Amino acid sequence: MKVEFAPLKIPLARRLQTAAVLQWVFSFVLLAQCCCMIFIIFLFGDYWVISVFYALWLYLDWETPHTGGRRSQWIRQWTVWKYFTEYFPIHLIKTSDLDPSQNYLFGFHPHGVLVAGAFGNFCTEHTGFKTLFPGLTPYLHIFHFWFKCPFFRDYIMGGGMVTSSKKSVSHVLSSEKSGNVAVIVIGGAEESLDAHPGSMTLSILRRKGFIKMALKHGAQLVPVFSFGENELYKQIANPKGSSLRTWQDKFRNIMGFTLPLFHGRGIFQYSFGFLPFRKPIYTVVGSPIAVKQNLSPSPEEIDHLHQKYLQELKKLFDQNKERYGIPEKISLIFT
Repeated sequence: MKVEFAPLKIPLARRLQTAAVLQWVFSFVLLAQCCCMIFIIFLFGDYWVISVFYALWLYLDWETPHTGGRRSQWIRQWTVWKYFTEYFPIHLIKTSDLDPSQNYLFGFHPHGVLVAGAFGNFCTEHTGFKTLFPGLTPYLHIFHFWFKCPFFRDYIMGGGMVTSSKKSVSHVLSSEKSGNVAVIVIGGAEESLDAHPGSMTLSILRRKGFIKMALKHGAQLVPVFSFGENELYKQIANPKGSSLRTWQDKFRNIMGFTLPLFHGRGIFQYSFGFLPFRKPIYTVVGSPIAVKQNLSPSPEEIDHLHQKYLQELKKLFDQNKERYGIPEKISLIFT
């Protein structure tokens, strides 16, 4: 394989963008493990008192990720996130106004490999969410496992991340203070295995829990499509039925998350590595679907709203795909 090296003369801003994305990939892939290791080293070393007091804090603070988290505007406004969003770059596009007197459930699609668009738009203040949607506060719901990692949990809560548990989503959508936005990456770990460039396969047909939550709390449903999310990495071919996909699915069923075998570019060359390719991301927020509160929705009511959501999601994709670099011949595939 021929390696394409980066030129020596690169503007400082681009170098800072690469550094920002490098630390984000490290945080996403390895920081939780490093935090757990530090906790153990402290516990069995001279600084054991730090781990003991943190363990007490963890016990007392265990429910916080399920009850709105503990966001920090200081963390969300870090300059490093400015360079992070400029690397791709990430754009947030509004298609209609959202009333801050309502609560919303954003269904984010697709998952991609590392969900860069969801993080950049809803966990930082550098793509204009507050300007586009004044009065709204986004909460990105992620896999609960990460909130069990000492130190790491406090870091991700600072960005506005909370668990994806029913209790957590209910807390956000039932808050007396309106203007809350529960952002849920609907396809989850399963969908990340289909995140191949040019692929538009969404794992959604069996996922109806978010519909039920919207009905129970009367939250307005908003489809969100992040164009370019699947272009950031290349994955090893893993079609359904292959031995690799079978192994990945078994791992996901056991652990709750999965291991896409992917590669992007490197720090000093563009041919291979773990950094995402510099591909633009356009996250388009669709129009809200009105939802009437129903504390005990029937399966038929859930199915009806689910079908309406799929129709609006497809409409959002079809209306915007050519504008944001998707060939007309490519269509959404629901699985």
